[in-house]
Amino acid sequence: MEAIQNFLQSTGFAQVMNEPLQLVMILVACVLLYLAIVKKFEPLLLLPIAFGMLLTNLPGAGMYHSEIFANGQIDWAELGTGHGGLLDYLYLGVKLGIYPCLIFIGVGAGTDFAPLIANPKTLLLGAAAQLGIFITYVAARLTIFTGPEAASIGIIGGADGPTAIYTTARLAPHLLGPIAVAAYSYMALVPVIQPPIMKALTTKEERRIKMKQLRPVSKTEKILFPIIVTIFVSFMLPSAAPLVGCLMLGNLMKESGVVERLNKTVQNELMNIVTIFLGITVGATATAKNFLNPSTLLILCMGVIAFGLGTAGGVLLAKLMNVFSKEKVNPLIGSAGVSAVPMAARVSQVVGQKEDPSNFLLMHAMGPNVAGVIGSAVAAGVLMSLFG
Repeated sequence: MEAIQNFLQSTGFAQVMNEPLQLVMILVACVLLYLAIVKKFEPLLLLPIAFGMLLTNLPGAGMYHSEIFANGQIDWAELGTGHGGLLDYLYLGVKLGIYPCLIFIGVGAGTDFAPLIANPKTLLLGAAAQLGIFITYVAARLTIFTGPEAASIGIIGGADGPTAIYTTARLAPHLLGPIAVAAYSYMALVPVIQPPIMKALTTKEERRIKMKQLRPVSKTEKILFPIIVTIFVSFMLPSAAPLVGCLMLGNLMKESGVVERLNKTVQNELMNIVTIFLGITVGATATAKNFLNPSTLLILCMGVIAFGLGTAGGVLLAKLMNVFSKEKVNPLIGSAGVSAVPMAARVSQVVGQKEDPSNFLLMHAMGPNVAGVIGSAVAAGVLMSLFG
């Protein structure tokens, strides 16, 4: 009878009575799984994030122990005794900044910087789209959040999931769950969030502006670009070197043409494996204690504001450029300055063609779009320099 009693007490049904909020988190995980599978909201990452959230909240499973990573430190002694759970060990890749950097190698290998090289002034649009990051940081700082927490919330405005995870894991790891969910949810909602902002800030005539065809970019330029950017950004902002360096390494693999096997590996096998580990372990941080509190709702609200301000910043700078430039820029491409590649560029194309079906903005929008990837990494480097 004692053995039976001990067995019954060890079941999740008995243990959940001590932590009833775990049931709420399991429900939240199921909702996110529904959004990933049925609504297809960034399923490649939202599905593993949601399942990681499910695993970490299973009563008695002991897969993740937040106390091992308390106060931003790693309790190596506890891990060394073998008392850590599966997700504790996998989470080290997030905590040590390994997974986001590996993903950036894959992103770089799949990115074409030719539109940016052909029209360098679109780099300014990518920079302007980071406006949402810093305004939201100030707004969050004026509320209940500390400086590092506000910086982590602000980075949502870059619409770059790996950068948001990398920054938050260093500055405010206890907010990793809600910030990751917000970042990837809003990336999936780009076609919903951006068009109303773009239309509100532009006139019909501006949306019909046609831009001349981009010049051809030589292979030499494509090879030199990642090398020069890595050196320049790293000298200017060393804290951004891991993200920018990995991004440019992947791009150099692609453009050099001499490591095709490695290029295919980082775009496919490596990217897929790391995405699984990253998603599951980020979801594991979404415990009831970290997720079910008023700050989570505030993070979700500020995240969408950051994203909207980033979109507006790019559009408004494009309008300003037209005041001083003879060659007009269609302001719609400014919205692509956020890092959601290539979704944001496609939105610029779709909104532009609704006004004029003969207008093709996609390649022009790719310039600020890939610039936004660099811009968000630099913005993250600035914030980590201030608070890291």
